[in-house]
Amino acid sequence: MAQQDEIDSSAEHRTTTVEQGRFCVARCICGWRGPARRARSLARADAQTHIGNLLT
Repeated sequence: MAQQDEIDSSAEHRTTTVEQGRFCVARCICGWRGPARRARSLARADAQTHIGNLLT
């Protein structure tokens, strides 16, 4: 069963992490998708970086 963790919620972007087998992927409703990671913490960091890049 895939697990989803909500990362950030804003008007235009909402990121989640989704487990796919041994890997975890960060995704955003804008269509952005991070690389597959073995550690959830790295996928969450990718999502935070995505949101941070949009704010700067």
